Amino acid sequence: MTVLVEVRDCVATITLNRPERRNALNLAMCDALLAAVQGMDASIKLVFVRASGPVFCAGADLKEREGMGAAQVRERRMKAFAAYAALEALPIPAIAVVEGPAVGSGCEIAAACDFIVATPKASFRTPEALRGTVGATQRLPRILGKRLAKDLMFTGRTLSAKEAERHGLVARLVPADKLAAVLGEIRQAVLGAPAQTLRLAKRTIDRGVALDPQGALAAEIEAIEAQIGAGVWMGKA
Repeated sequence: MTVLVEVRDCVATITLNRPERRNALNLAMCDALLAAVQGMDASIKLVFVRASGPVFCAGADLKEREGMGAAQVRERRMKAFAAYAALEALPIPAIAVVEGPAVGSGCEIAAACDFIVATPKASFRTPEALRGTVGATQRLPRILGKRLAKDLMFTGRTLSAKEAERHGLVARLVPADKLAAVLGEIRQAVLGAPAQTLRLAKRTIDRGVALDPQGALAAEIEAIEAQIGAGVWMGKA
């Protein structure tokens, strides 16, 4: 199983599970990640994305790519994009828990989540261009800004967890021994909130950042009207 899914008390944990290959993304993992995300049912209120072993994801599985023709490479890339997009489009909170290096595709998976909780051993790197391919060019520039994203892409340098927090990629940087407690607090907060409100808030933020201020306000008013129309406000019907 290249991806594991555990559901407990309305919380799903998706775990990248190729530790022997440093969780490098291959075709099977692309398919499994997409299936895991698409398999979330209405009872799920929160998703954590984690990894087995010390590496979150070492990027694309380059050994798999060695034996591929152009059509196969294209198929594999498109399936990865579909998995990232599905994760990003989840209507519920999705949080990446990064405890080790996230390279290339690992950065894409983490950045597709709503925010990242990391430990000090986390790091982020996008060496695609140096490896002779193109990737990880869309989400990180929007989060980090294009200049820092270009620095990472052109030089392959590693962004430490502390730097990633300073530049807004990591929302919370916590000691490893405090991670379980922090995730528990997040879990408690999300499960204690009205599910519809969180869905509307997520949708409104995601739509709003792509609009001008007037359009963003209109999106918020639309969400407020949807909530009022459903007879729900302040968590009460």
